[in-house]
Amino acid sequence: MKEQENLGHTKELKLFEPEYFNWAFDTFDPIAIATPDRKAMIWVNQSGENHTYTYDYFYRKSNRIANWFSAMGIKRGDFVFIMLPRLHEWWIISLALTKIGAIQSSSPTLLLTPDIVQRINAGPFAYAVSDTQNRDKFDNIHPCCPTLKKLILADGTAEGWEDLRAAMNDESIPDDKVLCPAKTKSNDPYLISFTSGTSKYPKMVLHKYSYPIGHRVTAELWHGIEEDDIHFTVSDTGWAKNLWGNYYGQWTAKACVFIYDIRGKFHAEELLPLIDKYKITSFCAPPTIYRMMVQNDLSKYDLSSLKHCTTAGESMHTDTVRVWQEATGKLIREAYGQTETVALIGNFIGTLPCIGSMGTAAPGWEIEIHDDNGHVVPLGEDGRIAVNVKGASRPIGLFKEYYKNEEENNAYFQNGFYYTGDKARKDEKGYFWFIGRSDDIIKSSGYRIGPLEVEEVLMQHPDVHEVAVVGAPDELRGARVKAYVVLHPNRMPSDLLVRELQDFVKTHTAPYKYPREIEFMTALPKTFSGKIKRDLLRKHACDPKFTWES
Repeated sequence: MKEQENLGHTKELKLFEPEYFNWAFDTFDPIAIATPDRKAMIWVNQSGENHTYTYDYFYRKSNRIANWFSAMGIKRGDFVFIMLPRLHEWWIISLALTKIGAIQSSSPTLLLTPDIVQRINAGPFAYAVSDTQNRDKFDNIHPCCPTLKKLILADGTAEGWEDLRAAMNDESIPDDKVLCPAKTKSNDPYLISFTSGTSKYPKMVLHKYSYPIGHRVTAELWHGIEEDDIHFTVSDTGWAKNLWGNYYGQWTAKACVFIYDIRGKFHAEELLPLIDKYKITSFCAPPTIYRMMVQNDLSKYDLSSLKHCTTAGESMHTDTVRVWQEATGKLIREAYGQTETVALIGNFIGTLPCIGSMGTAAPGWEIEIHDDNGHVVPLGEDGRIAVNVKGASRPIGLFKEYYKNEEENNAYFQNGFYYTGDKARKDEKGYFWFIGRSDDIIKSSGYRIGPLEVEEVLMQHPDVHEVAVVGAPDELRGARVKAYVVLHPNRMPSDLLVRELQDFVKTHTAPYKYPREIEFMTALPKTFSGKIKRDLLRKHACDPKFTWES
């Protein structure tokens, strides 16, 4: 048994990785059996419909669906593809698959048929689960997906689809126990998350059965969750962030998750009355959403229930942190992690938050900053984030491998370290400061310029609403700093404003960092989860004829 102890955090935390582990049986079920009436989920949609579900509800429904899955033919090691909106059935399905030892994978509902076919064949997946809203995307895909055996509909009936809700209400199927439980080892393959990279298709991140244990750090030390808290993470079920914020760590801590089922057009201000009405105690959202929320009059809402506010995905601009803190009295605490990890760096409970920093290393994570040759760089210097994975040092919550991708495994795992692909620096107090993706760094006239440094300054200008900085090809300098700027409403682009923004940067940071080129935009290209698509901006910087639809 491997033990990882708290490394200097006020709240004691010890993580164990036993030889055999199944989160559904070993963690969730005992809580449900001991406290059946404890609230597990508050579910609300954009029309105001709401439901509250208990731990006992998910325990019994997942047992029943696990037995139904087994009768259908789903067995240990089978690959199951899930594409659902924020329906509470997603959690029942995931628990059920965990209990029978199947390998599950969730994808966002915005995928189209070609994306679905590519992912199903990549597994390969034998079963697929979706809903009535997305059912047509699966029409006639069987000839393209030879391994696909059955389709399962989570919220209705349709020809050619198995009816999950009918099974959930079928009292002839036992719900007090799982008839064919899987005895899983901690190291067994558990779930696959797809993540974008430099390759043509998303990489498959394979996590093992001990993965949920690592999210105790995420929930308890970062989100600050305690028993019966109500935690709200803004995430679609198709993203790894849903596993971070709406599932493992929160239910391990015996808390209630708040799920806002977004289907139509979304406006960030919708979240403020929800925090007020449902007395959310812990809130996590990407920086983009915080930036949108602080554009509103926060004094109109009672946000006093909030105990902890967190963010991840991109660095948070200090002005947003300031406005939010003035309105709520709470700091927004940043953390750093990936689809491949849990929260490995963060401004954790018990440490002094450092605004602008990712925080300090999480318990059980030995993190160094390396140069391109794998050597530790001096404190304060930029380098690659490197995670020690040698023997017992391998942290709980780190993924097993990139599935069926030896090239990527060899690239990211080298000499006993996992390289995240991100750049950072570490200061003398142990805080890590994010620089950017390895391919985001701008090399200009011998200088290495982190785009976030320039963005942080530009965001302080009163006319700027949003900004992204990339390197544009430059024959003389190798690259030049280019800023894509979205202005606040009623602000007009002009050559005069370009010069004003350039001078503003020169007077607020080292002059060599100023953007030699500024392009005004009405909106920046973003992923489903709100992250700026810097790769598209880099392509546009190289070829102005390139558009997002190219």
